[in-house]
Amino acid sequence: MTMNNTRERFLQVFGTDKPIIGMLHLLGSDRDEVLKIAREETELMLAADVTAVLVENYFGSSYDAEAVLQMLQKDYPGCIRGVNILGNSLRKSWELAEKYGAKFIQVDSICGHLKPETENRYFQIADELKNKGDILILGGVRFKYQPVNSGRTLEEDLAIGRNHCDAIVVTGEGTGIETDIEKIRTFREYLGDFPLVVGAGMTAENCAAQLALSDGGIVGSYFKQSGFAHNRMDKERVETFMAACRQ
Repeated sequence: MTMNNTRERFLQVFGTDKPIIGMLHLLGSDRDEVLKIAREETELMLAADVTAVLVENYFGSSYDAEAVLQMLQKDYPGCIRGVNILGNSLRKSWELAEKYGAKFIQVDSICGHLKPETENRYFQIADELKNKGDILILGGVRFKYQPVNSGRTLEEDLAIGRNHCDAIVVTGEGTGIETDIEKIRTFREYLGDFPLVVGAGMTAENCAAQLALSDGGIVGSYFKQSGFAHNRMDKERVETFMAACRQ
């Protein structure tokens, strides 16, 4: 698939060249509470014109993620949704996306985290899924908390990684930590026109500079009270962020 076709698919799925993807972390002490909070947060984000919702089992289980995806499909069918089952679970994320009408999956590392002698099978799985063509794969390179075992340079891993996904995701060192602008700039230079998404640490204060170099952002912690992932979502912070993006 050519780079232009990849960008066209990205635009077709999100309907904008700078999508903001809001994260559902699956807070809650039991399934009922997880669903209740996910519903409240989804409605809050959709009301503020967040482009898409990403379901991630950051606090919950994969079963919680499936229940939330089922709820979104039933009650918010127009919501663009994706899923990330943590642990680089490409196939599991894809299966849930396909089952519940999600348009994209995120995987924390698409290239660089495995030793070269063990990565071919991983690439085969990614290519098998990607070639189906109906669900985007957003793949991390040098992603937060991921090991680097390839023995290759960043430029080499990006060149390989983009062959196995539909967009590259870049982050800083951890959840809620700002992604260094020079790291984003370096990724942009190496990737050219290939879709690049900032996956952590985007704020109302830095979104203009980061979106100028990227093709969208995944926002989780900033939307929460005091900017911490373990807190409930804050309506004012969501609206402030989206207003900054529109400006």
